[in-house]
Amino acid sequence: MDDSPPRIEVQDTPEGRAVLLQGAWTAANLTVAPAWAALNAQLGSLRRAAGKTPPASEAALAVAGRWSLTGIEKLDYLGAQVVWNAWNHQWPAELEVEPAQRTMLETVEKFTVRLPPARKPSWLEPLLMLGGRLLSLLGHLKGLLRLLGQLLLDILRLIRHPQQGPWRDLSGHFYHFGATALPITALVGFLIGVVLAYLISQQLRQFGADAFIVNILGISLIRELGPVLAAILIAGRSGSAITAQIGVMRVTEELDAMRVMGIARGFRLVMPRALAMAVVMPLISVWTTIAALLGGMLAAVVSMNLTPSYFFNALPAAVSVSNLTLATAKSVVFGLLIALVACHYGLRVKPNTESLGQGTTASVVTSITVVILVDALFAVLFKSVGI
Repeated sequence: MDDSPPRIEVQDTPEGRAVLLQGAWTAANLTVAPAWAALNAQLGSLRRAAGKTPPASEAALAVAGRWSLTGIEKLDYLGAQVVWNAWNHQWPAELEVEPAQRTMLETVEKFTVRLPPARKPSWLEPLLMLGGRLLSLLGHLKGLLRLLGQLLLDILRLIRHPQQGPWRDLSGHFYHFGATALPITALVGFLIGVVLAYLISQQLRQFGADAFIVNILGISLIRELGPVLAAILIAGRSGSAITAQIGVMRVTEELDAMRVMGIARGFRLVMPRALAMAVVMPLISVWTTIAALLGGMLAAVVSMNLTPSYFFNALPAAVSVSNLTLATAKSVVFGLLIALVACHYGLRVKPNTESLGQGTTASVVTSITVVILVDALFAVLFKSVGI
């Protein structure tokens, strides 16, 4: 004989409302769609009778009145959980239950996790969030300042004891940060020069000022776009690689092994990368600028009928050497900052893959932001140089 489906009967007695649970409250019956739908309908009617409108079918019911579980044919832990949820995790004031059923309900009560009540948002939460962000920013600035100070000490140590320097690591970083980045930086610079020259030519043609395209391209590419574009590309390419390399060393516990062996992390990890980036960055900047100028010259020749000889002859007169000097100085600062930011986030990676991904992403975003901010600072401080 099959078990009867679970159901609820409500009786109004002189003592008050009585809720009688009947049928088989087991997983086999509760997982049947018709039986569960009928039980939900009964639970909904009880809520309406109690004056409550909770959002979910298994949410809280009023536990006032007398509840009787003696009519339940079978009760397993799933059925006991449904009953316990219907009581809103509270025992009714009046309850008729068999000892075995009470034991099962007490077990469900013991292992049911009570969620804390939802608290109303306070007007202090935005201020607390802002304060947390400011403290985090100060912590990053403190870490970067400590890293910069350690770098200066390591450079002094290298000058005093050059035979102890990590020259092999330095030469490897020259190759990976510089030589392997030449194709992509040249391609992007060339395309930027083509697009920029084409757009400028459309505007200059309206005023008959075709010859001034050399001035605009020279100043914009040599002074600003070349160094910034190269720095952004290197930040996304090499900066992320630095963070990932040091982060993987944290995950594989190589950094802990270096500390145990007495190997200075700053001298062997940070200093070679920072020096390599500071040396390579100006060269890549000049390389990118040359590619952009060639692309701009090609677009000017095609769209404005200028000759390459005119472009080469007019460029030195339009752009002074001080612009190139300023761009080179900026590139050194860009390279040093990118390396320090990348090493900073790499050393802060926790020994798990999630932190590694977050640190790499934060490193790239922070490096690009720092490059743009420092470039704006250079533009304000040296606004009279080369103009």
